[in-house]
Amino acid sequence: MRDVCIVGGGVAGLAAAIFTARAGLNTLVIDSGGRTPPRSLTQSGNGDGSTLERNASLENYPGFPDGVDARRYLDLTREQARTAGATIELGRVTSIEPKDETALEAGFVLETEGGKPLEARRVIAASWADSEYLVPLDVGRIQRGSKQFVSVDDAGRTAVDGIYAAGRLANEPHQAIVAAGHGAKVALAVIHDSDANFYHDWVAPEGYFTDRGREVPPGCEEISDDERRRRDEQARARLLEAFAEPLDERPTMHPSVAEE
Repeated sequence: MRDVCIVGGGVAGLAAAIFTARAGLNTLVIDSGGRTPPRSLTQSGNGDGSTLERNASLENYPGFPDGVDARRYLDLTREQARTAGATIELGRVTSIEPKDETALEAGFVLETEGGKPLEARRVIAASWADSEYLVPLDVGRIQRGSKQFVSVDDAGRTAVDGIYAAGRLANEPHQAIVAAGHGAKVALAVIHDSDANFYHDWVAPEGYFTDRGREVPPGCEEISDDERRRRDEQARARLLEAFAEPLDERPTMHPSVAEE
């Protein structure tokens, strides 16, 4: 059984996966596909992928003064989730039900289209705009026009213990930076509820804690200056490689246009 299953491989789901995986939780992301979908031997997907697959250029995202190709950003975010320890598989979840109706802490069974059932102690729904698989759980969905949103508290928890929602599905604004932040926030709620060591996203220079007579807190790390330089060199080399060549293929068109 997985500690966390995240339904949706867009920005919110991947950001959540980075945090839960780095906190030591066994994390699986089920991604419906996209330009470079993950390979899976057990499940099938329809290739819809993240909305960012349709974006020609991602603007208003901190760290990219002139914007960035949205698909390149998405590829790097997937890579970061895998580096953190998350597994990403291609698939589509069709329903989620408790293993034991009288004991939600026993976890949940996720039925998948064309694949075997999965089990997870906690589930994060980040699959805009698909939430039909949540109907058996009665998490509380809000109808607005043709779309369904999931009702959550400030931390992304739904009315069902162990089920969370992140990003646009949780009625957050439809911007990548907001989705990423909300995915991380929901992941912190999952980490807290799992009693895992809280991940502070904080790598400190050697002596930052210990030279003050303090132990390095759980989820934190002290590194030497040599290690800092090594990590910086590795990060710069990877980004130079990632941005070395342009993406010549066009973004995925909106389905309503592609069908014409």
